[in-house]
Amino acid sequence: MPSFSLPPIRDNPDGGWGPSSSNLPDQSRFKDIPYAPYSKSDKLGRFADWNETTSDGRQTAVGLPVTQGTRTGPGGRRREGAQAFGSGTASAFAYFHVEDESSFSLVDNKAAPARKTGGFTRGRGGARGGAANYTGRGGAQRGRGGFTSGRSNVQRGGRKGWRDWDKGTRTRESSVVISPQWSMLEEIEFHRLAKLRLEVDEPEDLDTYGKVYPYDKTYDRVTTKTEKPLVPQDRIKYNTTTSDDPVIQQLASKSTATVYTTDGILSVLMCAPRSVYPWDIVIIREGNNLYFDKRDGGPFDTVTVNENASDPPQDPPPPNPNNPNEKAPEGPSINSATSLSLEATYINQNFGFQTVIENPPPPAVDFAHPNPFYGPEETDPLASCGYRYRVFDLGITEDEDVKICVRTEVDAYIPGAGSPREGQGLVTIRALNEFDPRAQGAGGAPDWRTKLDAQRGAVVATEMKNNSCKLAKWAVQSILAGADLMKIGYISRANPRDNTRHVILSTASMRPTDFAAQLNVSLANGWGIVRTVTDMCMKMPEGKYVLVKDPNRPVIRLYAIPPGTFTEQDEEGEGFEEEHADSTA
Repeated sequence: MPSFSLPPIRDNPDGGWGPSSSNLPDQSRFKDIPYAPYSKSDKLGRFADWNETTSDGRQTAVGLPVTQGTRTGPGGRRREGAQAFGSGTASAFAYFHVEDESSFSLVDNKAAPARKTGGFTRGRGGARGGAANYTGRGGAQRGRGGFTSGRSNVQRGGRKGWRDWDKGTRTRESSVVISPQWSMLEEIEFHRLAKLRLEVDEPEDLDTYGKVYPYDKTYDRVTTKTEKPLVPQDRIKYNTTTSDDPVIQQLASKSTATVYTTDGILSVLMCAPRSVYPWDIVIIREGNNLYFDKRDGGPFDTVTVNENASDPPQDPPPPNPNNPNEKAPEGPSINSATSLSLEATYINQNFGFQTVIENPPPPAVDFAHPNPFYGPEETDPLASCGYRYRVFDLGITEDEDVKICVRTEVDAYIPGAGSPREGQGLVTIRALNEFDPRAQGAGGAPDWRTKLDAQRGAVVATEMKNNSCKLAKWAVQSILAGADLMKIGYISRANPRDNTRHVILSTASMRPTDFAAQLNVSLANGWGIVRTVTDMCMKMPEGKYVLVKDPNRPVIRLYAIPPGTFTEQDEEGEGFEEEHADSTA
């Protein structure tokens, strides 16, 4: 019969766990392999597994003490599960770093966490009017209240932060193409400009030109219930650059000042730290004179909209050249940045034309000289506009002779407030426009038709936040011109989907100095910036320069450019016209 003999049991003389290495036979295949504790539940199947997986899906490096089998109970309490033999101790096969492998990384293969679609409310009515519905790229508010679904009281208008990653990829183009032939001379950050200070005394009036009409006070009584349509007016108003101004050319020949410019150009420079959109100023040095010029068709000829909003209006991206199947939009949206800028410029011009009385009484007031830009061959009527040429002293000491001559503009005068010829009762007229409070780029603006009369402060505060740079420039222009009042109209579209018809909802009146104080505009800081740029340019040799605001960073740069820059296109156009005329003849 088969028999079974009990093999001899060899105790471990060392007192450890497992057989003693001294008692192993020589022919044993496991002689040089150390013993590692294991459990049947351990996952085996790889020759070398450098990671262990815990019960909750977390991966840890082998050799680190990890508690497996932990479970999360109610209230976030953790209770221990079954202890695996091979997990709580250091593995004999653990991998240890010998050399620096900081460049080595592991690919995360964990599943992405589920996205939460919205929160819940416990009340009966759910969200009554506070939840914002964020959409698309900009995260603009698309509704005035929250949405609820049946009895579950689930807010349906969520998706906060949707495509927030796309915001960082939006880059603006420079207002002027930087040529490789240009040499950069200086670069100044905005935080350095904000520290400059220069106190300037009252200016000296040199001469006045043009004619101004009286302001129509009936527009001060317009409300949202008695709105008036904005009627387009056929009038001429000039925005000539500095070097083309015949009056400035005459004053420069007499060495009246060192720097010559206009209030529109100077206000951009004085409010530069507030600007977000790109701009450029052409600077010409001839002898000891500096001319601050603008380019025709540049950013100085249009009005910005919501420039300082957290999510300003955007132009549609150009089609991808690498994707031929992508179709370009047929036309720009009426709520794009370019379309809104043109619309705001149109509104500002026509609002200023409409709010003056051209037929006496009261009569129009002629300044000392007629409009210097209106030629004898012109037949269209002139708009109400008066030009005041004023000189500001930028000298720090009495011996320093640094003066700036500025052509300033006023739009009308207040009847009975003094003599306009002596600078009394002068008014500047501007307009803010509302396009669509639910569109991207609206900046969280309230509906003017419902809030303008009852909560004007909320509307004004929103506009001061979204259009800080534009309003600051308007205040600075009014102070430079010596105007007593600013008239700002609130103009909205008759239909949010139609950008051709507008209505006047209200008109606000304020003093420029008080308005600048509300906006926290520092004239001393603005004059300090002007003096710094002047000194920087006077150190350069005679020539042509351009001061460019970076389109995506708070930085201005000064470039030296060839003398024929910005005039070649005009010369090429004239040459093309002459060739075309010769060919047709």
